[in-house]
Order: sequence, then structure tokens, then C-alpha cells
Amino acid sequence: MELQESESAPGKPERSPGRKFLMVLLMGFLLTIPLFATWLLVYDRQTQSETAQQSIVSGWGGEQVFTGPKLVLPYSVAVQETVEQNGKSVTRTNIVQRELFLAPEKVTLDTALKTQTKKRAIYEVVVYDTNVIGSAVFKLPDDFERNGIAKSDIDFTRAELRFGLSDARGLAGDNSVAVDGEKLTLKPGRGLGETGNSGFYAWVDASGLIDGGMATDFAVRFKGNESLTIAPHAGLTEWTVQSKWPHPSFTGSFLPETEETKVTAKGFEAKYVITNLALGTSLVSMQPGEQVYPGAALQTDRYRPDGGSVAASATVNLIQPVDLYGQVDRAAKYGFLIIGFTFVAFLLFDLIGGVRISSVQYILIGAALVLFFVLLLAFAEIIGFALAFVAASAATIGLITAYSASVLSSWRRAGLVGGLLAGLYGAIYILLSLQAYSLLIGSLLIFAALAGVMFVTRRLDWSSSLNRGRA
Repeated sequence: MELQESESAPGKPERSPGRKFLMVLLMGFLLTIPLFATWLLVYDRQTQSETAQQSIVSGWGGEQVFTGPKLVLPYSVAVQETVEQNGKSVTRTNIVQRELFLAPEKVTLDTALKTQTKKRAIYEVVVYDTNVIGSAVFKLPDDFERNGIAKSDIDFTRAELRFGLSDARGLAGDNSVAVDGEKLTLKPGRGLGETGNSGFYAWVDASGLIDGGMATDFAVRFKGNESLTIAPHAGLTEWTVQSKWPHPSFTGSFLPETEETKVTAKGFEAKYVITNLALGTSLVSMQPGEQVYPGAALQTDRYRPDGGSVAASATVNLIQPVDLYGQVDRAAKYGFLIIGFTFVAFLLFDLIGGVRISSVQYILIGAALVLFFVLLLAFAEIIGFALAFVAASAATIGLITAYSASVLSSWRRAGLVGGLLAGLYGAIYILLSLQAYSLLIGSLLIFAALAGVMFVTRRLDWSSSLNRGRA
């Protein structure tokens, strides 16, 4: 009965199964164009989201990089130069002023990040307000003379104590710095090389370094968003950071101590212990440090055993628990899998079930499958990824099932198609959740599907031309 109901133009030979397979394969390749356009749409929306987030925090403070303090000591050095004068080479000796950068022997930092979420329309970003409370101890190394600079050449009375902050707009007005109990007057600008010379400084008389040490206490309050990076430089850096934000990510050149790091649903607490031996840098330098960028966690760190400057960093990222656009992008990459499985099902109904399906019908079904990812992106920006996946898959399954009932001339067959799509979308959601095993599970699913198709079509003559009227 089914063969008689699906007859069309009796006596006219149909395409061979092989030609039908090639036609379906061609339809699948044509659908890669709108599928690729969907990927571009996800990228465009992600770019718009990042732009919107930047506009939200434009007056708040960016992803901050904090470093300091460092003592900058001016010193005099004799530089010889040879010039031509009256046809003769004349050697002159000029006294020039240079800067010596002295890192502290030990720095202790205690940071509490007070977070909040700022929203605008459908976009949101995590911002924080923090007060870095710390202390530092400065002392000239015992082998200081090996640097080729005599203490008598240094003007300790004109020293500067510098702090670096990558986005100085986030600085609050209640910052304080004291040296040996005496409060200093802070001035803007002239930060450190690690923050692109952005920050603040204070004039200080460092004469106490000639025969002893110098203790510094400070409290620096500033605002930022999404991440906080510390650029260590001392002989020993101890940084304790805590927050009520439950989703931190620790990246950069150094990671916190495992035993003293706690992450719970109520927040996190971590402690870093970094030495200059691990940094590969000396406490005394004639060159400013390399700039550390807020995104340094995404770059490959460089280790230089020769003792050169290293852009070292320790970063705490306040991440969102769900990477919306990343999940939609990963889901869209499974578009070929959904289209392929669905087309194979219809092709089997055509070859074995005796239902004629035209190329236009394949295109319409494929367009509905591609539209699923557009719906997923649109809903996800409003109601979140999980609910958006349910809503988009339910709409797509309902549409294709209803259309299949007409194409296949049977609600029972349409129900099989709907069940297949429900299983596919469920499997994809599981693959997105199990990132570590997604490749393994996906490969097994494709292998099982291929084995099933090979079994069902094992006796099919792909090169024969059938005539359903005569059959």
C-alpha cells in the first residue's frame, strides 16, 4: 500500500540509489553556507557584547595590573664620548644622570575584592572595588658594589617611591603610603614599566639605606573589572587575595599555593608565594621592567635563565559561570552532525520505505535545522543557554515533525523523525556538558550511525534504476 500511495508518474524510471545519495550529499554541502553564516553571526554578537561591556565599565576601571612599590634612585655616571674637533679626535667626559631601580627584599599584599554585577540591556559585566593593604622592606644588597655603582654616586635624598596601576582612572582618593612611620604625599603619574609607566609616586629621602633598611606601609584602593593581575618583583612576594565571588580562575606565570587555596559557593581565598629566584630577576636593575598586560594570562610566558627581565604575572579572573557565546559556537559546530543524521533518515525512507522526497524538501528541512542555532543564540542572550536550548530544540522538532508528516505521508514516520531529532539534540547537549569526553562520545555516535546505515543498506543495489510502477 505504501508503495502504491507514493507512486508518481508510473512508468517513469527513478534516479538510482547512488544518484539520490549524491543529491543528498550536494544538498548537505549547500547548507554549509548558511551554517557558516551562523558562525559569523555568533562571532558578531560576541563582539557586540564585548563592546557593550567595555562601555559599561568605561568610567569604572579596566582589567587592572598592580605592581610596586619600587625605589628609584638617581645616580651620576661618567660617560666618555669621542668627537671630531679641528680635524682631531677629542675625548670628552660628561656626567649624566640615570635611574637605579631597587626592588624590596619582601612584599606582603592583602587584597579583598568586593564584587558586583553591572548590567545594561541584555549585557552584564563583573566589576570590583578593592583595597590593597601591604608592606615592603627595602635594603641594599650586600654585594651592591658589584653592580658597578658606588654609593657615593647615588643621590638618596632625591629618591622616588613608585607604584604601578595599569588604569589609573580606577584609583580612589583615600590612598596612603608611609615610610618608617612618616606619611608621604602622593603624586600622579611616573609609575613603573610593568604598567606602562601608569600609576603614582612619592618623593622620599632614602638616606637610611646607606647603613640600614627602610620599611614601607601602604593602602591603595582602586576599582577594576573582570581580572586583577599582580606583577611580582621582590625578593619574596606574598599575596593573599579573597572575595565572595564563587567563580575564580587563576592564571598567569604563577599559581597560588594549593594547600592555602579554597574555592566554595560562598567565595574563594588564595595565597601566592613568589621569589625572585623563580622570577629570574635581580633586586637591583638599571632598566625598567617589561610591561605586563591585563591579558597576559592568555600569552605564553617566557622564562629567561640568563637573568633577563621577564613579564611575570599572577592573575585572578572573575569569570562568569557560563560562556554563552562559546557554548553556542560549540553547538553550531555540531550542525553538520544534525543535518547529516536527519538527511540519512529521510534518504532511508526514500530508498527503503518507498517515499519520494524532492531536493526542495531536503533544502527546507535543512534550513529549519540551521535556523535552530539562530534561535538558540537569540534565546540564550535573554533566558540563558539551558532554557534557550530547550526552547529552540522544541520549536525545531515540532516544525520538522509536522512537515515530515506531510512529506512522508505518515504521522508514524514523522514521529520517528521527531524522536531522532530529540535524541540528537539531547546527545549534543550532553556533549557540550562533558567537554573532556565530547570527542570520544561524538566519535562513537557517528560510528554507531554509520554501522546502522551500512547494515540497513547492505543489500541495496546503489547503481540500479528502479521503476516503482512496474514493481
